[in-house]
Amino acid sequence: MSNKALPFRNDVPINETWDTTDLFSSDQQFYETIKEALAQAQDFHKNYSGYLTDIEIVESALDEYVKILISLDKMANFAELRLSVNTTDATAQTLSAKFSTSYGKIASELAFVESEILELNNNQLDQLIATSKYPHYLTKLKDKHQYQLAPEVERTLASLSPTLDGAYELYGITKMLDIDFQSFEHNGQSYPLDYATFENEYEDNPDPTFRAKSFKHFSEALKKYQHTTAATYNMKVQQEKIEADLRGYDSVIDYLLQDQEVTREMFDRQIDVIMSDLAPIMQKYAKLIQRVHDLEVMKFEDLKVSIDPEFEPEISIEDSKDYIYGALNVLGQDYLTMVETAYRDRWIDFAQNKGKETGAYCASPYASHSYVFISWTGKMAETFVLAHELGHAGHFTLAQQQQNYLESEASMYFVEAPSTMNEMLMANYLFDHSDDPKFKRWVIGSIISRTYYHNMVTHLLEAAYQREVYNRVDAGESLTAPQLNEIMRAVYSQFFGDSVKLTEGTELTWMRQPHYYMGLYSYTYSAGLTIGTVMSQRIKNEGQVAVNQWLDTLSAGGNMSPAELANIAGIDITTDQPLKSTIQYIGKLVNELEQLTNEIEGIK
Repeated sequence: MSNKALPFRNDVPINETWDTTDLFSSDQQFYETIKEALAQAQDFHKNYSGYLTDIEIVESALDEYVKILISLDKMANFAELRLSVNTTDATAQTLSAKFSTSYGKIASELAFVESEILELNNNQLDQLIATSKYPHYLTKLKDKHQYQLAPEVERTLASLSPTLDGAYELYGITKMLDIDFQSFEHNGQSYPLDYATFENEYEDNPDPTFRAKSFKHFSEALKKYQHTTAATYNMKVQQEKIEADLRGYDSVIDYLLQDQEVTREMFDRQIDVIMSDLAPIMQKYAKLIQRVHDLEVMKFEDLKVSIDPEFEPEISIEDSKDYIYGALNVLGQDYLTMVETAYRDRWIDFAQNKGKETGAYCASPYASHSYVFISWTGKMAETFVLAHELGHAGHFTLAQQQQNYLESEASMYFVEAPSTMNEMLMANYLFDHSDDPKFKRWVIGSIISRTYYHNMVTHLLEAAYQREVYNRVDAGESLTAPQLNEIMRAVYSQFFGDSVKLTEGTELTWMRQPHYYMGLYSYTYSAGLTIGTVMSQRIKNEGQVAVNQWLDTLSAGGNMSPAELANIAGIDITTDQPLKSTIQYIGKLVNELEQLTNEIEGIK
């Protein structure tokens, strides 16, 4: 752990940064493309608005529509890539703002398309679905027919999209630019503090005093901005409530689930079963961490510490290739070639620098290729994170090769399955890498503390929190920071019971995640990991037959519902069996972790 401040973006090695020139060679080309896209959208509106009464004309219009959407997608990704690696860059801020305002103008010119298609009668719609190259897109559109507003209202909402999406931008500005994390002292040394250093380095520091001190200073800084952040978040959920009511949905949750093609039962089951069945297992895990680290009290800020921090191997970016290639080799040469290309052609941004956003993500513009965002600290566990993001890249590469733009992106419910499945492949590979009990314990500890804790605890508790927020919004409440704090603390208390002391600052966890501004995204991590866990076990036990089914599933992209996609992979997500099986597997891992610990400590 270093007490040095992060370097500026201009000072990091270029080979650790991604190359965005495959999207745009320069900012100037980006600005020129915005003008062209607006002109294309205006011409498209003149040529087709009012004429989508014949299914042949509709199909022709959709072909032109797709070309504009691909250009928009390309620009949106470029703006995000530019800004996320350095949120303090004024030129990147300007470029992002320009896209945001231009997007509303372009979207308003295109809003008539879906409105006019939905004015076709059922026979015409069914005939169009039967003959079109966009059948699933049109089927989803037909399913939204009863919730469609008048064309002029849809156009107005589209033109207001920059304003309606403004809460997310405001949240990011508060988080990355305004919150002042001051350095803190520990053992006579000064340590810099910001989101990146806290979440990437300090949260799992082996020294409990250091963890407590860094968490205290981090939480105190967050607390100063809780009311502004709460007002921003409340603005977002109230906007969603207004639109849900306008469209005639029974609740905000039903409105947000519509595009995911997921029933309310599937959503509630994912939260309720994990809250009841996984909670005792994770409480047992927390007590094991407490025992291993000889903690008098197990506190919230101790939950991210490794089972054996001193053992965790260090790894360079170059050496990570051996593990990534080894783990993902089972998916075949074409898949591995994509991974090799990602390293060689700088699809990945590894750098740590001031102003870089936290976390990791994969952006996959249809017009180009995937881009992976990560901050490489040299910890072996980051091979899991990289395998995860390359799972998204592999998914979108296959889907975009096989599907048109409108049918290339799977439901949000399914989208985390390919990424979390890759984490499990990494675990399986590492299990076979060594028989050393300490290494095996580190692998299992990494799977539990990062893969499962992150996706099925952290994100799932976010989902339980979100559900309560939306229930209150549907009841007519307007939410403030104290209420949001109370909801967050209650969720953690329900899950961990008396096994973890919820330190002051736990309640502010809702301030740390951007997922709340992306609809019902948080719960889909656990849904994806459920599919990923079952699939990784199938691949381990059944070999090439399961691999082929999985590659077929990925190639299907978004041309069917998540239940149908999972069915290709031999998994029935309409029941609770895959989720129960996954929780059982996690319980087995925790038991094995305890047994290995006893073996290492000489306890019989």
